[in-house]
Amino acid sequence: MNSSAPQPTIGLTTISRTVASLAVGVVHTLERAVVGPDRMRTARGNAWEAICADRARADQRAELDRLIAELAAARSRARQPVS
Repeated sequence: MNSSAPQPTIGLTTISRTVASLAVGVVHTLERAVVGPDRMRTARGNAWEAICADRARADQRAELDRLIAELAAARSRARQPVS
């Protein structure tokens, strides 16, 4: 009688998880080596960049709104009859 347990098999998901894990490790190590530990991207840094980008877009929208209002005012002044 053979009482040995079945051998676990390595599935496709196990291999792809392993490859993904190794790739993340390589990218992390490469980033640390290239930019240095002080300049590595972090969640806090990414959040700050997103905040700055949102503020810049809001400033651009405000400037565009101001220009449109200025053009509309100039157009309405040009259409007023001269008495």
